[in-house]
Amino acid sequence: MTAVKQSLRDSKAARWTALGIISITMFAGYLLTDIMSPLKPMLEEQFKWTSTEYGVFTSAYGWLNVFFLMLIFGGIILDKMGVRFTGLLASGVMVLGASIKYYAISTTFAPGAEILGLRTQVALASAGFAIFGVGVEIAGITVSKIIVKWFKGHEMALAMGMQMAVARLGTMIAMAAPVPIATYFKDSISAPIAFTLVLLVIGFIAFFVYTFMDKKLDASVASNNVEPEDPFKFSDIGLIVKNKGFWLIAFLCVLFYSSVFPFLKYAADLMVNKYGVTQEMAGYIPSLLPLGTLFLTPLFGGIYDNKGKGATIMIIGSVLLIIIHGIFSLPVFNYWLVAVVLVLLLGVALSLVPSAMWPSVAKIIPEKQLGTAYSLIFWIQNWGLMGVPLLIGIVLDKTNPGVSAAKAAGETAVYDYTVPMLIFTVFGILAVAVAFMLKAEDKKKGYGLELPNIEK
Repeated sequence: MTAVKQSLRDSKAARWTALGIISITMFAGYLLTDIMSPLKPMLEEQFKWTSTEYGVFTSAYGWLNVFFLMLIFGGIILDKMGVRFTGLLASGVMVLGASIKYYAISTTFAPGAEILGLRTQVALASAGFAIFGVGVEIAGITVSKIIVKWFKGHEMALAMGMQMAVARLGTMIAMAAPVPIATYFKDSISAPIAFTLVLLVIGFIAFFVYTFMDKKLDASVASNNVEPEDPFKFSDIGLIVKNKGFWLIAFLCVLFYSSVFPFLKYAADLMVNKYGVTQEMAGYIPSLLPLGTLFLTPLFGGIYDNKGKGATIMIIGSVLLIIIHGIFSLPVFNYWLVAVVLVLLLGVALSLVPSAMWPSVAKIIPEKQLGTAYSLIFWIQNWGLMGVPLLIGIVLDKTNPGVSAAKAAGETAVYDYTVPMLIFTVFGILAVAVAFMLKAEDKKKGYGLELPNIEK
């Protein structure tokens, strides 16, 4: 009997090195995604943006992904062309979108100039963010498939947790660093964006380096004479959308992330208006959220790898959302230490659910369809990432008439965030219901969501 040679993925050093390289790209992507969040008050003061205009800008992240199906096309390209081509393409698109966004924020436009009914600056910044959104989302599904490729049968949930932890580090810096950077450069809002643009270029170069490792992995797998899976076919899309487990994961994803990332877009502003902290300090409190995920996401991923209980982990994380946003919505406990505790708890939730959710997709969907499946889930998620920030911006203006105008005029005025926080609470309630349905479906279909990932 011929012994089977080990592939490159069986080398612990090789697979973790590959993960480290691709995590650089996602770190830079997450950094730019939230780099404008703490700058909302400065946008209102310097550029006279309203909350609705800020909501339009933040919602632009999903425009091309949702309405032009770019994310779904990206998933199909991923399954047809592979991770090397798709990853380089996505990284390049991220750099392009960030460059347009930087141009919009760093340029002075003629007063009253508009594009499609939006002020020119808002329109161009939104267009750049929309293009960037295509790149970072496709990069996300590419990285997810890369992790499955390298870690299936090994520490898959831990690897996904570690990658998410590095990405969340980007979110943490995006919350804490922009205002100090902008202040250092004489209140230049464009300075933090320029800094992040440089990191995105470094991320592009890092992914280019990864492609050489990926080629070696494919060569080592081929040398074992392993029969490849049937290639992806467009008819596989039909198989994916007929899978109830896929839809439950997708709905949980959009509800959970709609309670977290749109919240982060307004979190610094919430700290100023509800808790009375200074603008300079406002970004530091939300920056604590990703801090917990740096350690807890890998921890919970390791528990899933070794002990299982993936569906249960998702239920616990969703329940936390209800508690956190419910307390945020109360017109009491307006002391900043309460906000710190709630943000830290939200970090626990953000560690629990993704650490179990993303590895679970690989148990429900065959590997050859994973790129398309992840892209469809991300596409559904983008409806929330696009619509919820816009909804919150509109609700803030509608429930706080005159506040935007007062702030633009330099007057002291505060937003009441009660209704937006109640909206986030409702998302949490729905997420819990879907998580319980997913656990029931797993028991019925035997996906193995409650079983360990590591094959022993």
